[in-house]
Amino acid sequence: MTDKPGTNAAVWDMEAVDPEACAKLRVALNEVMDPEIGLSIIQLGLIRNYRIDGDQAILKMILTTPFCPYGPALIDMTRVKAEEALGIPVSIELGMDVWDFGMMEDGVDLDWGLY
Repeated sequence: MTDKPGTNAAVWDMEAVDPEACAKLRVALNEVMDPEIGLSIIQLGLIRNYRIDGDQAILKMILTTPFCPYGPALIDMTRVKAEEALGIPVSIELGMDVWDFGMMEDGVDLDWGLY
């Protein structure tokens, strides 16, 4: 596990195809907060990919822990916010990648007293 933010950052498939939609999606998903950590799912790097398949968007999302008690609520809030931002149906694929600090956005304050 790495402890440097951004060293394992997500690269969305749609970045090269539609950067404007990606920017809108990032803004909207920055409002979805992890209630225990107090950071957004974008800051935490929980959205690992975004792609379009037919007439819907598909987001690959992971959780900070496999048994996150807020997981179902975070997934539903993510879907709702993404649909609002993109204006199309959104499906969430739950990835099984293990979250680590390197997935966080650069510049996120890690002063959680864990070091």
